[in-house]
Amino acid sequence: MICGRALVRNGKTAAGKQRYRCLECGASRSGERPDVSRRAELEAFLGWLLGTSSQSASTSLGTARSFRRRTSWCWTIAPQIPITGEIHDQIQVDGIYVGSWCCLIAVAGDHVLGWQWCDTEKKAAWTALLARFPAPIVVITDGGSGIAAALSECWSETAVQRCLVHVQRNVRTHLTGRPRTDAGKALLRLGRALTRITTAAEAAAWLGGLNDWHQTYGHLVKARTYRNGSAVVPGWVRANQTWWYTHDRLRKAYRLLERLSQAGTLFTYLRTEFAGLQIASTTNRIEGGTNAQLRLLLRAHRGMSEDHRKRAIEWYLYLHSEQSLQPAKLIETHHHTPPKTKSKAQKEQDPGPELYSTGLSADEGLWHRKGWAGRS
Repeated sequence: MICGRALVRNGKTAAGKQRYRCLECGASRSGERPDVSRRAELEAFLGWLLGTSSQSASTSLGTARSFRRRTSWCWTIAPQIPITGEIHDQIQVDGIYVGSWCCLIAVAGDHVLGWQWCDTEKKAAWTALLARFPAPIVVITDGGSGIAAALSECWSETAVQRCLVHVQRNVRTHLTGRPRTDAGKALLRLGRALTRITTAAEAAAWLGGLNDWHQTYGHLVKARTYRNGSAVVPGWVRANQTWWYTHDRLRKAYRLLERLSQAGTLFTYLRTEFAGLQIASTTNRIEGGTNAQLRLLLRAHRGMSEDHRKRAIEWYLYLHSEQSLQPAKLIETHHHTPPKTKSKAQKEQDPGPELYSTGLSADEGLWHRKGWAGRS
């Protein structure tokens, strides 16, 4: 205003607009404050984006078309979780696919630590995510592609706990839910018993049961079938393959359990040095608490473009982090007022010599010549 002091609210006008008044000079004005309007638009945008209501029903910005027009600038805000450097006891990591993109997520307790967008789960993507945080004591993972190599590079001293629910699913995938052989039924029972183990004694008994299974049915894991005239060739055998494992699916299920038991990643949560930390044995916290909510969010707003789905996931993860700021504090000028691009003035091209014309020219000899021109 005139004196340059800050204004305070001073009632409303007859039209319902807020009136502002300076306490020093008494000058007043009425009208909208751009910062307040932007904050209200962003709040309405997030209320719709993270909810399940329609655009017209979830806001007070008018019709759905008015809502989209007034909040279109909100899509340009890309929230980022600040890195604090805090060391956590345990971190759960997992990925969720959104169209052609994969979002790798790290969670500690009830809070999201960060995320990383990539085309697929691989070492480079996991390394980019894990390198942001100090190494925790234990990391819980489902054993996805590339995570083992990234852990050995970034968190080499961190203990690994494989998600037992995912191990169960993998065993059931190989053996099916109703295997026909006695060996398959016995191995499936071992897989189903994993999530019921709560003490070190039960874990030792389970490992003993796996060893007993190998003593009884280990010869089936090594059995081979050679290609000859009478052998039935499975469809997954390559054309130039001369032999294959007879019980391939049984072998894969057993080898999975054997490899994890030898690596010591099945019962990390029962180790005595982690007794007071209450280490989780599954990734249910991130699967059910984060990924499931993201799928519900995308289902409620199905039909959005891929970029908008990515932005919706980013906002959900940001608002469920421990160090998140108020959304209005993320608003910057370039979000709602993009810089104007300078239009380049078109330069007129040189027309060059005239090739065809209907005008008259002295070069064509249409006028009388003067002087000595033409005399012999």
